[in-house]
Amino acid sequence: MEITSAKFVTSNSRADMCPKSDLPEYAFIGRSNVGKSSLINMLTNNSKLAMTSSTPGKTLLINHFMINNAWYLVDLPGYGYAQRGKKVMESIKNLIQHYVLERTQMTCLFALIDSRLEPQKIDLEFIGWLGENGIPFALVFTKADKQSTSKTQQNVNRFLDTMKEQWEELPPHFITSAEKKTGRKELLDYIDSINRSL
Repeated sequence: MEITSAKFVTSNSRADMCPKSDLPEYAFIGRSNVGKSSLINMLTNNSKLAMTSSTPGKTLLINHFMINNAWYLVDLPGYGYAQRGKKVMESIKNLIQHYVLERTQMTCLFALIDSRLEPQKIDLEFIGWLGENGIPFALVFTKADKQSTSKTQQNVNRFLDTMKEQWEELPPHFITSAEKKTGRKELLDYIDSINRSL
């Protein structure tokens, strides 16, 4: 799939205020500072589409982007950024839960994992929650360019092996680098294949 148009549509603080539409939605979520905005900009070939920042935790709303006039890319707030304060953390958690559980247009959730790190409890817990609620999702390992290919693969394998302790079947996974555009074609082809099956 080639992305020929990508435009920002709306930001919302509640899932029930999101666009009234039957178009499929592909949502991206991850821990703060996982490289979500950079990944979205890389996928859409638009360095200014999603706001990137040196300060983690900038996305506080549900952001909808219209892609090729055919589907929505949805940028969800990052989870687990403790410096936001308890009240903000709670409201973001509710925002994410309502969108993920109640948004029928959401076709697949891409859970972003920092490929440089050991398996993080917060990521495993979030993914476990997705599984318990039957949410269709795929894993996207980010920042693969920040270390050697073998180190990235080692960390990815470790994450998947940790999942195997609880999961009978693993979700699809992708290894990406926003810098080098690694994984771009695979991710977009995956979205395309789902769109064709709908």
